[in-house]
Amino acid sequence: MKYDLNALRGDIFGGVTATVAALPVALALGVASGTGAAAGMYGAIAVGFFAAVFGGTRTQISGPTAPMTVGLVVIVSSYTSNLTEALTVVVMAGLLQVLLGVSRIGRFVAYTPHVVVSGLMAGIGIIIMVIHILPFFGFPTAPGGFVGAVRATSDAIENVNYNAVAVAVVALGVCVVWPRRLARYLPGPFLALVAGTMLGVFWLRDVPVIARIPTGLPELRLTVPSATLILQSLVPALILALLGSVDSLRASLVADSLTGTRHNPSRELVGQGMGNMVSGLFGGLPGAGSTTGTAVNIRAGGKTSVSSALYAVLMLGLLLGLGRYVEQVPLAVLGGILVKVGWDVIDWRLLVRVHRLRREHLIVLMITLGLTLSVDLVTAVAIGLIAAAMAHARQLERLELDSVVSVPMLDRTFFSEEDDIDAAAFSPDSARVGLVALSGSLTVASSHKLAGVIGANVRKHDVVILDFSGATYLDDSAAMVIGQLMEIARGEQTECIVMGLSGLVPGTLYALGILKHVPKHRIVDTRHEARQVARSIIGL
Repeated sequence: MKYDLNALRGDIFGGVTATVAALPVALALGVASGTGAAAGMYGAIAVGFFAAVFGGTRTQISGPTAPMTVGLVVIVSSYTSNLTEALTVVVMAGLLQVLLGVSRIGRFVAYTPHVVVSGLMAGIGIIIMVIHILPFFGFPTAPGGFVGAVRATSDAIENVNYNAVAVAVVALGVCVVWPRRLARYLPGPFLALVAGTMLGVFWLRDVPVIARIPTGLPELRLTVPSATLILQSLVPALILALLGSVDSLRASLVADSLTGTRHNPSRELVGQGMGNMVSGLFGGLPGAGSTTGTAVNIRAGGKTSVSSALYAVLMLGLLLGLGRYVEQVPLAVLGGILVKVGWDVIDWRLLVRVHRLRREHLIVLMITLGLTLSVDLVTAVAIGLIAAAMAHARQLERLELDSVVSVPMLDRTFFSEEDDIDAAAFSPDSARVGLVALSGSLTVASSHKLAGVIGANVRKHDVVILDFSGATYLDDSAAMVIGQLMEIARGEQTECIVMGLSGLVPGTLYALGILKHVPKHRIVDTRHEARQVARSIIGL
């Protein structure tokens, strides 16, 4: 791409517009996490800059996101005893993202089933909205996450601060009604931040505010974690890394669709991971690619990573020079903005069609959603992936068994294909040879039912031809079942002929010793050869 003055102008407009859109969200998520508004700014600067410079999506805007912030809150409350340990988990998550990118397996993160992601996002959206009902009513967020917020809601309603409600309603209303066509010039959340703050400063002053924000560069929080902390943090760090990777790669796909370009998923994860490592070292929130920020950047004219890097630099300038002006922002304003953010996080495109989902997919979605709300993100993702894998295996079982054919071969039909055999010499019902045709891929999904499908037919014949001509892949589980069927055949005095081995199939069978009892002359390539072997076995 040729970089000229028009591209530079577009990148400047894109970076400035993205900064305006991301500022209120970064402040709100910092406050929501319990680490302070400055932590949101630190995360926006670190993740935004390193993802721009080292990432694989030229126009992506990265920074604190609602799912990653909820993940940090869960880690603080469930897996660590203090914020320093939680930031260690953030650093570890960033390192795992880098490893996913360097090993080039990061692209497989995109294979996470959509129902798992949708259930997780729905749960995160609900958590965000419920938690920020309290600031909406003029109270600080309650400890204990979702459950703590639900318990404290009744007291907040009884002692509601009507000034805070008015400010929050104004902020939320601006976010909801602001036209999309104007959002590229002035993002709704930024206008909501300004309008709500002016209302709280000049008229409705009895509203809790952010309070003091540290100015200047953050301090390096470098601590050497113990071996016990590393082991305890590995699972939540992995979940946080996967969550950020899915979020970032989804934003990259949005950028591709808007620009007609193609991102590099492995490089993108390296950039995101480096940003999260630096953010954790300086006390910032973990982050990921922002779908909204990326779209705003592109629509405002951003074309290259210059716009993304400029966004991070502008955020740093705001942190160094304008912190004192942000201290008077009412918490109710941020609560109103985050209620809208939580609503937007929910995957409404799928949820409005939930009645059309297959039953097993609906079950996976509800399991993930329920565990996200009642337990934590780590358990929800783990159990959701297991449930999705089981549902997928069940579908594979049907497809694989449909490709298995077990039929008797009538002697008068099978043997009379040879010129020297007269069909009239055989009994009409005689079928001493059976054919088992295995096609496509056969895996653990169908292996446990293979014996039931073809085992009974093995016993009915003197000779069984195992035809692998159409088989393209055989895993160890299916191969072991075929070995068991051969053992059953030997016990029933049924002889086996193996036909049409090709591709990856023979390697698996030989490696596991499945064919060690099959004489070499009974391993053939064609049906004609199989017929000749069957004739010699039967004695024709």
